[in-house]
Amino acid sequence: MTTPTQLTTADAASSSGLYFEVHGSGSPVLLVPGTPGDAGQFDELADTLARDYLVITYDRVGTSRSTAPPNWTTTTVAGQADDAAGLLRSLTTEPAIVYGTSNGAAVALELALRHPSVVRRAVLHEMPLLSVLADPEPVGAMLGELIGAAMDKGGPRAALDAFLRFAFGDSIVDGWPGELRDRMLANAEMVFTVELPAFQAYRPDERALASPHAPLEIAVGQQQHAPFFSEAAQWLATRTNSPLVRTPDAHGPHFSCPERLAATLFAAS
Repeated sequence: MTTPTQLTTADAASSSGLYFEVHGSGSPVLLVPGTPGDAGQFDELADTLARDYLVITYDRVGTSRSTAPPNWTTTTVAGQADDAAGLLRSLTTEPAIVYGTSNGAAVALELALRHPSVVRRAVLHEMPLLSVLADPEPVGAMLGELIGAAMDKGGPRAALDAFLRFAFGDSIVDGWPGELRDRMLANAEMVFTVELPAFQAYRPDERALASPHAPLEIAVGQQQHAPFFSEAAQWLATRTNSPLVRTPDAHGPHFSCPERLAATLFAAS
């Protein structure tokens, strides 16, 4: 059973209204979506995990059904982690297992670093941490060309569609319910003017990574062929002394194989 609602989190840095959904009961799990940060990315995974857990999903600030502060033109990963901490504190007194994917993994990492008391463990799945790559220029140029060509042809919505098809593949994007696709693509202007500039520049504080924090697992898909995900994951695993785990499929296992993803990451929890 899913209970959709909206909450203004008292200690969220943005003080914005976060749309969230609660599934099931038991120990808490927070799922943090990648760009664009819409809770609907996790509908199937949340239903799977809700057999055993209290699963919390949410639209990140300024995305889909969550509001943005007045005159909101910038964001930070740290601020979004504070939003997540405020949401967790409003819903549970137990530390949560946190699963963040893609740019949502950056939010999950900052949550584990800044608010370790609310995190039981955090799984960071395929964070596109371009700022730590030995040579980020080819990746940046490829993404810039991909997005730029689509932007020139069809504007922000077409550019976001191209970006999502690169990340997940045509079969996953074409399989989304129309409501979810339309809702996510409606975030296109925000993605390119607010979210991506902040997340692409993000680099975690290495002193914080080396300091005590909530337990981390760094995850990369077994079928992920883009080498920069593995390079960034290895960088994180080394600096946090965390295990590197292999998840099913590539960038979108929460879409393509939620049952297998749940069994891989949550069976021992």
